[in-house]
Amino acid sequence: MKKTYHLCLSGGEEILFRGEADYNRGFNSFALALYKTGSTGLAESFQSNHCHMIVQTDDPDGLIYAMRQSYSKYFNRKYERSGRLGEKRHFTMEIAGLHHHLAAMTYVMRNALHHGLVPIPYAYPHCSANAIFRKEMGKRPEDRLLDRKSFYRFIGRKAECPSHYRMNENGLFLRESVLDIAQVENMYVTPRAFNYYMSRKSGEEWEREQEKDNVTKEPVNIEAIEAGIKGQTLATMLIYESGRNDYRKISDIDLCTDIDRKIVPEYGKASVYHLSRTEKQQIGEALYRQHRIGEAQIRRCLALF
Repeated sequence: MKKTYHLCLSGGEEILFRGEADYNRGFNSFALALYKTGSTGLAESFQSNHCHMIVQTDDPDGLIYAMRQSYSKYFNRKYERSGRLGEKRHFTMEIAGLHHHLAAMTYVMRNALHHGLVPIPYAYPHCSANAIFRKEMGKRPEDRLLDRKSFYRFIGRKAECPSHYRMNENGLFLRESVLDIAQVENMYVTPRAFNYYMSRKSGEEWEREQEKDNVTKEPVNIEAIEAGIKGQTLATMLIYESGRNDYRKISDIDLCTDIDRKIVPEYGKASVYHLSRTEKQQIGEALYRQHRIGEAQIRRCLALF
């Protein structure tokens, strides 16, 4: 029997998604893993070094294995890298009860907000927030779609996907064709309620609501969702939740894009993984002078472990 789980795959100190195409391929790998394991996706969010997923499945480990295997092959081939991608163990938390579901889905779709990437959840493109109540929230126009024979340029020729999956011209499966949007909308009931949850402050009220579910599960909160993710304190995430951050600072995806497209070719290397440690340190010093960013961001974007 299927149960609902929050799953999280972390790259630890390493970037998992270096560019727009990587984010798209990561979600596509998740979509294919859902189909392969007979699972249902409810909500997700992909960050540069980790991804969160709320799924209904009877095989959570198999789902993560299928997703990781597919994406790792793509990533290692693209960046001429070898070995396992991501930390050895993924995080799994079972979810039971309506209010537990609402809290888990909300925290996942607001994940970019808690990491200081955007001032509101809807501003982040690599999550399912904009797929919920899409029409009612005025989120049009529709994406331009690819014909099915063009899918395999973005997922591999051996990949199997169901007939209802649709893909846009950027090679990304449409979230509304992959996830069970109707089930999610039924849990939030109305667009106004969904919008309230997306902007609601964290606090004890969330946990008191979850007590109504009368289940033995621990309450879902930021700490539970972010368990095992490095780099952010609870206090910092709560500050970001209020929208107090400098959003002009360079993001991981923009920094990695500059490194991969501009800096690495200047060194005559195939990818960041071919740079020597000395070269990475030289680049890191230049990036710090240019952007005044933290050491942790420089190290992960340069794969400097």
